[in-house]
Amino acid sequence: MSSTVTVPRRFVTVWIPDWPVIAARCDLSAPAAILRANRVVARTPAAADEGVVIGQRRRQAQQRCPRLTLLDDDPLRDAREFEPLVSAAAEISPRLEVVEPGWIALGARGPSRYFGGDEAVCLELLDRVRRLLPAGPETAHPVPGPKRAVSDEAAIGAGVADGRFASGIAARLSMRRREPIVVDPAGSREFCAPLPIGWLQTLGEIEPDLVDLFARLGLRTLGDVAEIGSSELLGRFGRPGLQAHRLAAGDDPRPPSTDDPAPERRLERLFDDPAQQREAVVFVAKQLADELARSLAGDGRVCTRLVVVFETEKGERSERSWYRSAGMSAAAMVDRVRWQLEGWANQPRGSSNEITSGIALVRLVPDEVRPDEGEQLGLWGGGSDADRRAIRSIARLTTLASESAVTVPVSVGGRLPAERFHWTPATHVDLDARRVPSTGLGPAMLPSLGPTGSTGSTGSTGSSVSGAAGSEAESGPWPGRLPSPSPAAVFETERPVDVVDAHGQPVRVSGRGMVSAPPAQVRVPDGGERRVTAWAGPWPVDQRWWDPARHRRLARFQMVLADDRGDESAWLVVAERRQWWLAASY
Repeated sequence: MSSTVTVPRRFVTVWIPDWPVIAARCDLSAPAAILRANRVVARTPAAADEGVVIGQRRRQAQQRCPRLTLLDDDPLRDAREFEPLVSAAAEISPRLEVVEPGWIALGARGPSRYFGGDEAVCLELLDRVRRLLPAGPETAHPVPGPKRAVSDEAAIGAGVADGRFASGIAARLSMRRREPIVVDPAGSREFCAPLPIGWLQTLGEIEPDLVDLFARLGLRTLGDVAEIGSSELLGRFGRPGLQAHRLAAGDDPRPPSTDDPAPERRLERLFDDPAQQREAVVFVAKQLADELARSLAGDGRVCTRLVVVFETEKGERSERSWYRSAGMSAAAMVDRVRWQLEGWANQPRGSSNEITSGIALVRLVPDEVRPDEGEQLGLWGGGSDADRRAIRSIARLTTLASESAVTVPVSVGGRLPAERFHWTPATHVDLDARRVPSTGLGPAMLPSLGPTGSTGSTGSTGSSVSGAAGSEAESGPWPGRLPSPSPAAVFETERPVDVVDAHGQPVRVSGRGMVSAPPAQVRVPDGGERRVTAWAGPWPVDQRWWDPARHRRLARFQMVLADDRGDESAWLVVAERRQWWLAASY
């Protein structure tokens, strides 16, 4: 009985690192960087030479390079500028895949036969791409320094290997040699074996948490993962573990998109009146994307390769295949529709891809799907689209106002509720909730591409910093801190009250934390009185005794108070310097 072994198809990958700065037409000889949520997502080679790295916060980047020019992230601009390059590559292989602006992949079999080999295909692609790179700085985003053609300094990587994963690594490593890297057929396993395990994270194939766990288990290279049996990884880590084993072993079974999608998978919409406005097309595409996502979710599947087709009333056509290994949500599908439409609609007049009439048809085709393993979120749902929109809005407000005008609450730790959060300028805070774990992955386990290379936004290795959701100070030792649950409302200015016993005498707290009598009533400033139905405490605090200006000695109580109607409420009451205060309410 013979067994059939599936050999991964060969891929050609072209990768342009830090594409956003090229799309913004920055002068690569001057330091400049693109920010998303106050994090550097792309920078020029000159900025890299100054110590600016992917994943740095705004403040850290400016400290490394004070003359750094900062620009906002604009995905539509990136897609619009990348469309001519995709069209040029499509002349070699019409059915190519766009992973993201700056990163394309296509099957190598047909083009290699036509051009006379894998290396010849890479050289042809690089030549076509370089000729179409933006010419240099424009007035929209001027960067100080002499003008110079982007193509003179832009590093472009190209690689050929069996499978998407090995091909993507080869394209990135080719920037060191300044020439394409061609991995021999059936040689992807040997090519990947000595490489750091961080490549699984860098190319967005495996979640950072799993890569970090591999590293803590002693799996330092891709070869270490490949040596473990696939059944063991499947049983311990599920499908992500099996996927990591296949990639590390050079056995990438995902074929390139070279066949027409099945008709029954197509979702399309014909316009009675051709749409002249882009937003109308995007609105219809959103409806199709929502319907497609619901349909796939009902079957327990997720789309990893999406074909988007536009047709005009004059027969003009735009077709692109978009790939994302983690799968695409409805919002991700709409983003790719918007990118493709933006790039097509902004083609120069007289070009072969110029659009001259309204859109008459929109079609979405899930060309490749896989079982949806789901995502384990936090107890309260984790990050959401609303969180991401809020991050983008905060970053936008910061650029419109000033760095100190927009503030966010940051957890800094403390014993009192009013001390645990401070309002901090948004530019000082990591607003992105998707942070790379700071444990395990050292330099030996993460890919390094030198000063002109970049591992991309998914490969950031910066350590965790204070964020809007918490900080290291929150987990620090705070003996005497009030336990959970935290008060629902904390007063910015504590309200003075009088606490008396059953005989109407003021309740006092001694230096040893002893009360003179059980609290019976609390008199508020407006003259009303509330009965104490239950109380707990005192919990004394004596902090910063070494600093006379900031020294505080107080006692905290939790009290349940009832008004004249019998309605009860819980309060945090503080006794300090023979005076009582309402600090917070539960």
